[in-house]
Amino acid sequence: MNFRVELEGGPYEVVVEPGARDQLATVIAEKAPRAKSAVVVTSSSLAGQPWFDLNPGLEQFTLFVPDGESAKTLSALEELLEAFAERRLSRDDVVVAVGGGAITDLVGFAAAVYLRGVALVQVPTSLVGQVDAAVGGKTGVNLLAGKNLVGAFYQPLAVLCDTSVLSTLAPREQLSGLGEVAKCWLLENRDVASLHAATLTELIETAVGLKVALVAVDEREGGSRVLLNYGHTLAHALEKLALRRGPDELRHGEAVAIGLAFAARLARALGRVGDDVVEYHDEVLSALELKGRLPSHYPSDELLEAMTFDKKARHDLSFVLAGPDGYSLVTGLDRALVANVLEHFKGES
Repeated sequence: MNFRVELEGGPYEVVVEPGARDQLATVIAEKAPRAKSAVVVTSSSLAGQPWFDLNPGLEQFTLFVPDGESAKTLSALEELLEAFAERRLSRDDVVVAVGGGAITDLVGFAAAVYLRGVALVQVPTSLVGQVDAAVGGKTGVNLLAGKNLVGAFYQPLAVLCDTSVLSTLAPREQLSGLGEVAKCWLLENRDVASLHAATLTELIETAVGLKVALVAVDEREGGSRVLLNYGHTLAHALEKLALRRGPDELRHGEAVAIGLAFAARLARALGRVGDDVVEYHDEVLSALELKGRLPSHYPSDELLEAMTFDKKARHDLSFVLAGPDGYSLVTGLDRALVANVLEHFKGES
């Protein structure tokens, strides 16, 4: 299935189908006809996969970056930009990001700032990359202070979501992507029975469809696109603390699942929703085999501090929350109330 992202700067396609990566040469020929070379950026582990046979249709250079969040650093960004320059990448040429959400974030940002912008094609190979990270033009890297604090909005020529490569993912990576699927399912208030019956491709199409619709009307997150941050205020705080413990401590989608369950409980504590909404959230997460529970080893005071500093917090404690009229951004929340809900949530098993 093709999704067309209509933006003022020009539309582009998000392709979701088996073999989508094979459209790379066609996309470059149509969208960047003056390109003489393409730099493919990926990880060494992905380059060893049997499906790694990308053909951009012109001279190709391949660069390697680390896997996972280790790729999203200023030092990795600098190395990548220097490599672009060494290969004399011009403004007419193309950068191709092949990998999970961390790689598409890093490479997208590098494409945005090198020569003040070179053409980019995203080829996300993880579930979280296909349902979220590579779609919508958000790019960036992390600082020690928090996730994605340095970045830019930069739209690609196309996003090629090849669903056939997902079969090579480890089970934990599959689950991580389902965290973002759960978010979209909840935002659209879809029923749990349909979730049980949905195929993986249908889940991807649901998430991509919602994101494309919101990005088209709010490219730079000045309005309704903020809804896509549902569950992410706590999730990013958890990820910040988890990275101190090790790169494999917590995946993004795992953190989002916890953030979604917490957001439902916070909305209930504020009187915005009842027990039924909390139960609905738990049922959706359970149907996707996600754990919406907060591990006890994350200190509440450190989580609160990280949530306050999160780039989505707008100088205070702010959350996208469910309410009687749907989901909306709620700002200026009382720290003591949030702390109390957090402590009770941590006690759940």
